[in-house]
Amino acid sequence: MAQSEETPTMTTPHRPLHSGFGAASTAEDVIEGIDLTGRVAIVTGGYSGIGLETSRVLRAAGAEVVVPARDPERARGALKKIDGVRVEPMDLMDPASVDAFAQRFLASGRPLHILVNSAGIMATPLTRDARGHEAQFATNHLGHFRLVERLWPALVAAHGARVVALSSRGIRFSPVVFDDLHFERRAYEPFLAYGQSKTANALFAVELDRRGRAEGVRAFAVHPGQIIDTGLSKHLSEEALRAAGALDEQGRPLRDPARQQKTVGQGAATGVWCATSPQLDGLGGVYCENCDISPVVAAEDEAGWRADPGLAGVLPYAVDPKAAARLWEVSERLTA
Repeated sequence: MAQSEETPTMTTPHRPLHSGFGAASTAEDVIEGIDLTGRVAIVTGGYSGIGLETSRVLRAAGAEVVVPARDPERARGALKKIDGVRVEPMDLMDPASVDAFAQRFLASGRPLHILVNSAGIMATPLTRDARGHEAQFATNHLGHFRLVERLWPALVAAHGARVVALSSRGIRFSPVVFDDLHFERRAYEPFLAYGQSKTANALFAVELDRRGRAEGVRAFAVHPGQIIDTGLSKHLSEEALRAAGALDEQGRPLRDPARQQKTVGQGAATGVWCATSPQLDGLGGVYCENCDISPVVAAEDEAGWRADPGLAGVLPYAVDPKAAARLWEVSERLTA
């Protein structure tokens, strides 16, 4: 992907569009009436949780859906009730595997209209990939960064592609710490690492959109909500989930969309909206939640925002164009 000569600036203002949808909207709600016949979509993590629901509704709307998976057999089992979804092997932690998947896709000659980067890990014990990169940053950000770079010709060939990066309100835990990305000099804390990776996802969308918009490639970052019955929280104890307000006293998931406690269908809605809605034509480089563009949290409001999961907004450091450009350059070096 060529370096853009533009000065880093926001592409689209961080102001809500008043889309008509909201926190309780589902993926089926936002895609109603949209025909994706002839469109090709890739959904990483598209065989579990939010990714599975995303694959289902995109396919139901007529899209050709490809799901890359580290465990293809498990993915095929999860997707067996959705006719026509193709599963391909790919491991985001393995650069050669990402390259091989991208090469197979490019060899097919198909354009890529929608790429939803839904796969991810959360709050894992300290693990490193073969290059020594911390696993959450390597999986959630670097693997998807490499995938987009390798699939770039297919995205450009779509003449109007969208890339959706699943971020999270986990951005509140940490900015991207450029001086020690891989916890080599600071104590490892699972949620700090997770937060850094989710901030990286948001910044990735900012810079990808800046670089890609002249060629019709637009990018969006998404906070899906707090959905714990997806497998993402498997490294957390029930006690920790209850303390975080995610479970009731009987160990059941709490559901309150106004406080970001969502069903899988509600959690998939914002990503599907970003991937398909005509309301976003000509827009990009923004962080979205509850099926709308999020406002940026003012400095005086940060404490309240961090404490109240129901407040909409994104922290400034997660959409800072200069940090986004720096992260891109660092990511290029790390992925060689």
